Amino acid sequence: MAEADASIFAAIPAVEEREAADAAALDALLLGARAPFVIRGLVKDWPLVQAGLTSSRAARDYLLARARPVPFSVSLGQPGKDGRLFYDAAMEMNFREARGKLADIFGGMDANEGRTDAPAIYLGSISVPAHFTTVGAENTIDLGTREPIISLWIGTPTRIAAHNDFPDNLACCAAGRRRFTLFPPEQFANLYLGPIDNTPAGRAVSMVDFHAPDFAAHPRFTDALAAAQVAELEPGDALFIPSMWWHHVEGLAPFNILMNYWWRDTPRWLGQPQDALNHAILSIRDLPAEDKAIWRALFDHYVFDSSTAVTAHIPEGGRGILDPLDPAAAGRLRSFLLRTLSK
Repeated sequence: MAEADASIFAAIPAVEEREAADAAALDALLLGARAPFVIRGLVKDWPLVQAGLTSSRAARDYLLARARPVPFSVSLGQPGKDGRLFYDAAMEMNFREARGKLADIFGGMDANEGRTDAPAIYLGSISVPAHFTTVGAENTIDLGTREPIISLWIGTPTRIAAHNDFPDNLACCAAGRRRFTLFPPEQFANLYLGPIDNTPAGRAVSMVDFHAPDFAAHPRFTDALAAAQVAELEPGDALFIPSMWWHHVEGLAPFNILMNYWWRDTPRWLGQPQDALNHAILSIRDLPAEDKAIWRALFDHYVFDSSTAVTAHIPEGGRGILDPLDPAAAGRLRSFLLRTLSK
């Protein structure tokens, strides 16, 4: 995989490193955290990490022995490219999706290992409980009362464009090496985001090639770099990525495994903000400017600047969804939205 221009990234500061001697210390670090941090060796004792330190084949054998008999989704890049899973010139994906047995997919990795013209092979966001028997139980982190989604990311050398996620994320390097380049949430305009609906993996991504930035086409990317942080993970290291932080991810070794934990501090019965953004594009963005100004003020009133003054004049018991939401009220609102959107 082609290396980035070192002169561009040499000045990027490293993500802060922290320590967590036990579950209580980790919980204290995560509680309310709004900036990324690295914990070296957090999962160094995982059996999967130990297998990967033995060899790539040992790590693959470990997973194969615990794989469920279900299809696995895999992304296949173009042979001889640099592992960047992105768009082509026509804004179609430059990789294809396939499904198959994990043994066959790993067989393809075995057959291509060491070849300079090998295609990128990447299994992204593989649900650990749905695809493996004991992997989650044997390689675990005590996250207290959090109820995370646990996923595996497995692949040859790859580059995943900068994107963000709504949940908090604890990303653990189980095999190989990973480089994360991170940016605060407010840097979105300086990352030159692509389409919202046509994306490589469900989230809008930066259109900047981090290995060869075109500063003429993307001049504000220099401002993004000024706010960037970088983390390089070895097997056993973990990186906390707060909600909405942008991250560009590179698998640097011939074979790489990452296990990550996603969770929300807000209840799961609340809606997805991305859905609200999509609906606002559908219903508000193309209105006349005068109408958009009215709706902006209404959103500020009811959503962004909401306070007790919004409902003080309404009798208690009659405020509907203007009261704080609970699971029942959220369910009624979701049902109402589904009915209205289906008309």
